[in-house]
Amino acid sequence: MTTGHIFIGISLDGFIARRNHDIGWLTEYPTLGEDHGFNAHMDRVDAVVMGRGTFEVIKDMQPWYYAKPVVVLSHSLRQSALAEDIADKVEILEASPQAAMDMFAARGWSRVYVDGGQVIQSFLRAGLISDMVISRIPVLIGDGIPLFGALDADMVLDHVETRSFPSGMVQSVYRVKS
Repeated sequence: MTTGHIFIGISLDGFIARRNHDIGWLTEYPTLGEDHGFNAHMDRVDAVVMGRGTFEVIKDMQPWYYAKPVVVLSHSLRQSALAEDIADKVEILEASPQAAMDMFAARGWSRVYVDGGQVIQSFLRAGLISDMVISRIPVLIGDGIPLFGALDADMVLDHVETRSFPSGMVQSVYRVKS
């Protein structure tokens, strides 16, 4: 069975991006060269799955940000629309979270990094997330895209650990109870 894993930064007021998808407050925050564990996280996953909104934010980053396969869940984006330099690194897939995870399992992928607000929310609602690493950046942006959305029922989490960094960032790890 393939499991989903979250590693994400949020503003102190709970947003992953501004309403216009700007993440400058996150990418420009001075982290003082600290190791927050992202590379170790990426070493433990087989691929990345994200939504179109997240993909639109990162698609033009040079050099391409990911060494692992990237799957973009979208109902409207087509493979033929991808820029030539990333067309062999990104797959567009129109599938539900469960169908996507079933396809990933058939490929032999055991752990997938789930990224992007709507995709994270849909994978959480479907019960496909095993754990979450949430890094709170000490910045208030006032309004934006929230990390979490409506749920059909409470979701209880096990707190694994919390650590703070000299930059002021606070990172918590949670395991999702099944």
